[in-house]
Order: sequence, then C-alpha cells, then structure tokens
Amino acid sequence: MPFQKKNNFVTTFLSVISIIALLLFSVRAYSMQVVKNKEEKSKNLFGAASTRTAVLKAPRGEILDCHGRQIAINRDGYNIVFNKAYIGDNLNDTILLLLKLCKQYDAEWVDELPMSAKSPYNFKKGESTDKLLKTLKLAHYATAQNCFDAMVKEYELEKYTKSEQRKIMGVRYSMQISDFSISYPFTLAEDVSTEFMRKISECSYLLEGVSVEVVPFREYADTTLAVNLIGTVGPIFEEDWQEYKAKGYSYNDKVGKSGIEKWAEEYLRGTDGEITYYLDANGKIISSEVTKEPIAGKTVMLSLDKNLQKKTQKSLAQKVKSLQSQGGSCKAACAVAIDIDTGKVLAAANYPSYDLATMNKNYNKLQSDPAKPLTNRAFHGVYPIGSTIKPAVAVAAIENNHYSKGETVNCVQVYKHFEDYTPRCMHFHGPMSLKNALAKSCNYFFFEMGKRVGATTLTDYFKQFGLGVKTGVEVDDSKGILIDPESDNVGGTTLQISIGQMNAFTPLQAANYVATLANGGTHYRASLINQIVSYDIGEIYKVIEPEVVNKIKIKESTLDAVKEGMLSVTEDGTGRAALGDYPIKVGGKTGTSQVNNAADHSIFIAFAPFDNPKIAISVVLENGASGFAAGSIVRDMLDAYFFADHANVTEDKSFVVLD
Repeated sequence: MPFQKKNNFVTTFLSVISIIALLLFSVRAYSMQVVKNKEEKSKNLFGAASTRTAVLKAPRGEILDCHGRQIAINRDGYNIVFNKAYIGDNLNDTILLLLKLCKQYDAEWVDELPMSAKSPYNFKKGESTDKLLKTLKLAHYATAQNCFDAMVKEYELEKYTKSEQRKIMGVRYSMQISDFSISYPFTLAEDVSTEFMRKISECSYLLEGVSVEVVPFREYADTTLAVNLIGTVGPIFEEDWQEYKAKGYSYNDKVGKSGIEKWAEEYLRGTDGEITYYLDANGKIISSEVTKEPIAGKTVMLSLDKNLQKKTQKSLAQKVKSLQSQGGSCKAACAVAIDIDTGKVLAAANYPSYDLATMNKNYNKLQSDPAKPLTNRAFHGVYPIGSTIKPAVAVAAIENNHYSKGETVNCVQVYKHFEDYTPRCMHFHGPMSLKNALAKSCNYFFFEMGKRVGATTLTDYFKQFGLGVKTGVEVDDSKGILIDPESDNVGGTTLQISIGQMNAFTPLQAANYVATLANGGTHYRASLINQIVSYDIGEIYKVIEPEVVNKIKIKESTLDAVKEGMLSVTEDGTGRAALGDYPIKVGGKTGTSQVNNAADHSIFIAFAPFDNPKIAISVVLENGASGFAAGSIVRDMLDAYFFADHANVTEDKSFVVLD
C-alpha cells in the first residue's frame, strides 16, 4: 500500500511537470509567431529593414497683453535643411552648389568653424578653439593650418580649390558638432526668401538630401513695445548645448534668452512631434509617416496693457526731448504702473530704448551709448527717491505715536537739532501740519519726523513697503540700496533718509510702495503674468494669483491723514501744475533727489482714483531738475488707463520681420 501511494505521487508529479512544459512551449511559440507576424507585416507594408525617428518642431507659444492683444506671435518661414537619410555620395558637391545659391539669394548659412574665411587661414580672435581641436583629435598647440589640413583629409576635399575647401569644411564641421544624424537634421539656412525656396525645389534633383521645411518663426507685433520686458529668443549657445540636449532640444532650436521669453520657456516651448522613417537594408529611406503630432506651446497672457505701455513710452520720449529743447540735461527716463489690488505690472517703460528689428545690427552702438538704451531702468535703475519717501515717513511717525493729528511743526528753514549737521529746508514755511508739509514738501517737518522716529524704525517701514528688497517679479530686477543704520542716534543719516536721500530704489519698487500705501497696507509681490492658456486660448492651464508678501499695520485714521496730504499735493501743492484740473481726483507726491555734479532727478508718484484707488504710478526723469516735471507723464498714463476705449482697440496686423 505505501508503495502504491508513492507510485501515484510520482505519476501525478510528472504529469504536472509535463503540462507546465507544454504550456510554456505554447506561450513561447505564440509569442514568436505574433512578433514575427508583426515584423513581417511591417516589412511587407513598408519593405523596411529598420526605422529611424526625427523631430517635428512644435510652434512656440505666443505672448499676449492683458486684453488678449498680440505682442509675440509666430509666422511660417522656410529653412534649408539637410536630411542624412537622403544624402548621396556627393555631399561636398551638394554643399558647394547650395552655398552658391545662398550667395545668389543673399541668404546667410551656418558656419561655426572658428577660422578666418579667407587665406591665410587663422583662428578667429576671441573664439575658443577647444572644441575644434577636440573634434579633430589634435594637440592644443595645433595651428589653424594644421586644422585646415586635417579637415581636408577627413572631409575628402582634396579635389577642390582652397577657397572651396574652406567653404565646405565650414558646413561639414558645423554638421559634425551639431550631432547631425537622421534623428537630428541639420539646418543650413533659416528664414530664406520664397524665391530661394522655389529655386531649391527646381534644383532638387541636384541637391540630394536637401529639403525646404516650413517652420514657425518668432515675430513681434511692435518691435519697440516693452522690449526690455518681453525679451528675445535665440540659438542655443555651445556651453549650454548639453543641458538643452538632455531636455530634448535639437541643436538648431531657438530658446528664450531674456525677459518673459526666457522666464516662460517651459510654457512657450511646445511638445515636438515625431516622423518615422522606414529604411531598407542599405539604410535608404523608402517611406515615412508622422507617428506623433506636434503640440504647440502654451500662450502667456501678461498683465501689461498694450495701450498704456505704448502711451507711456511715447510720453517719456516726448518729455525728455522737450526738456532737452529747453536747454535741460535730461537724457533718460522711466515709468511703472501697477494694479493696486494685485501687484500686477500694467506698464513698465524706458527711454531711450531700442528696436528689436535692428538690435543685432546696431548692438555695438547700443552697448556703447552713454544713455544706456539696453538697460531696463524701470526694474534695474536705482535712484534716491527724494521727497516721495515722505508719505512712508508720515505713516511711521503716526503709527508709532510720534505725531498726532492737528499738530504743527514750526519750519524755520535751518534744522539745528544736531550740532554737527544742520540741513536746510528749501523755504521758510512757518507752522506746518502734515497735510501742508506733504503739499509743500517741507523738509524741515520731515527732518523732525525722522528724528522722532529714528533711522532703525524708518528702515523697517521702508522694507515693509517693499523698498530696498526684491519685488519678486518674474524677470530680474535690482534689490536697490537700503543702508543699515548703526543706531537711532546717527543724526545725519536719520535726517537724510527721512527726505529720500542715501537710500536708492527702483521705479518698480516705488510704484509698489505707492500701491501698498493706497490699498491700506497690503504689499503684493510684483508680477507681469496673468495666466497661462492653451495656444488657441481655449483652455486655462495656470492662473498667477496675486501673492501677498506682508501686511503693514496702518490704522484707517493714519491712512486718511496721509492720503489727504497726497491729495493736497495735486490740488494745491507741488503737483498742481500737472494734475490740478484733472477730472479724476489723484493722490500724489513730487520729489527731487540730489545727484553729484549734475541736475537733480525728477520723481513723481501717484495713485487714482483717490476715493477708490486702482492704479499706482512712479516716474523718474534722470536729471529732470524738478519733481513736478514728471507730472505730465503721470497725466498721460492716467489718460491711457481711464479713458482709452479697450473694447474698440483695433489690432495692428502688420508685423515686422526681424533681420
């Protein structure tokens, strides 16, 4: 009986093993058959022995203003491209013919060889040769002629003239360092003319591996609009190539280089598609198909108001030129407008500026211009803001019980509290209340307020208002200069910072300070972006919500007292000439800041409407001489904001092609 049980167990065990083996064999056979069928199907369908994929470029996302008006858009253009899978045995002849056509049709071609174009051949000054020597496997002491000879041999250029050799090797080297392959086609010339495109098509039988591709190109509706903020796109630099390559970029891709174009690169860049090439046993393409459609980049909607921006730029230019015609020394200006309830930048303008359409051609001239047109003064210009600091000093004085409503300070012109420092007021004002001190910009009154409050407390309030600290705006801005007072007893320092000297802030910070004051103490992070939407604007991907940085404790009575003084500035004070008759009540403050060996800067801050503030403004006229001089720019900006008919803006469809 035990033997029989054992025999049954062995029989059962062997049966199970047999069944498992049979199942595994069946699965393997089925798998091999399915795979083979798929391969045969693919081979029968395309006759292909192998496949390769290449990138289909996605259009870059667009940039619009807060009303959806176009700022940076795309247009179709033509590129001349080499596709490796189609190249024959006469690549050098093809390159030479193509370069002759480029010259005939005035098209620039890619030549990244750091060597002079004509004999005698030398390395180009200021360009690195490390990559060239590494590519050619030459020693670091190799000469330009050594490199030339090595390329003649490597690229099989012996039958050509020296001039032809140099032209061909320039393209061949550029192909080599750009990882030229079936997956990475090589773009020889970009944005060529329609005539050139047609000529390439006509000569296609002579140009193996050369094709014309329709690609999107960046274009700007107005090449002078907010150029310091919008930024530019450009080629990937050699030192950045590996980083971009790891992110899936191609060597010839364009990327954001500055401004919003750079900040929003991750949104503006689309998702590239793929085209699959089917190759025969000899590596020749026999067919192709789009296996992944490209997806356009997202559209960025800015907080900028295109109309307000254009008007501000125009007003700055007109004012500077007007002051110059009157013998003034003003050569530059800037202005910023901010939404009081969100911190969103509505306009940020500079004068002088430049035109994107000619920037590359005029770059050296722009860079050497003493007026610094390439500088974004609105975000990077750092200025003592003069008497426009006085509302903040008033807030600090009232909130810390150093000034009570109705109190007057007797201005006797010379402030003599400190023996070693006795500054003067511009006038002998006599008894001054806060309202009158703001309206008439009495330095004596604010010397006294500064002395009472102390430098340390004043500096803390300046920081709370966002002065002397980064604003958090998406593109780069300056921190400004905020001194660190040693103690409350530093007399000269205390008095100077209480009238806006020694410290220095950006116009963006100044506008945000006014917005914080006007809204009752909520300090927002400055921002240029409203939302990120789909390319067709049909879907919202991300809304950039207002971000509160901090809240300043300001009693309503304090706010009323300071704002009353700022209204008096525009109605019967130093800002009356510009805004005294304005149809909307405006709170403001003029300021002049001293400059060594030059005329004072003219500064104006404002908010409106007075009873329900919506917009805050700061304007700086470099060497504008007097604070009220900037008032006309404030008025122009308010006109554009309150009285422009946004609903009936006609979009300009005439675009300028960048050279």
